[in-house]
Amino acid sequence: MLTITQALHDQIVAHARKDHPDEACGVVAGPAGTDRPERFVPMLNAARSPTFYEFDSADLLRLYRDLDDRDEEPVVIYHSHTATEAYPSRTDISYANEPGAHYVLVSTADTDDAGPFQFRSFRIVEGEVTEEEVRVVQAY
Repeated sequence: MLTITQALHDQIVAHARKDHPDEACGVVAGPAGTDRPERFVPMLNAARSPTFYEFDSADLLRLYRDLDDRDEEPVVIYHSHTATEAYPSRTDISYANEPGAHYVLVSTADTDDAGPFQFRSFRIVEGEVTEEEVRVVQAY
């Protein structure tokens, strides 16, 4: 289960809405070994595409150096889908290389009449996708 604060949830959704119609992407870092998302790190979609996201390699290198310096790890890796449901694509699955991370997808398309977005979390390990419950809390 992903437990995330309302503030972080809202920041992820706001980033997805702001970058629409392009896919948004980013990370929520947390103290290493805690599985607790704490620090919102929006990233630039270097692909600038409505159907694909890509972290800029220089930005990603800076991020991982920063994570190491702070003794943090990527707890949540998020991106948006602009025209489809919030479910990992084949490309998303093939690029998922953090087995301990929660992969959050936000859909900015109203694909299920449930409102203007979907917010879902998945574990992706060795190509296997497992959806998990999301619990939004006011604070940890």
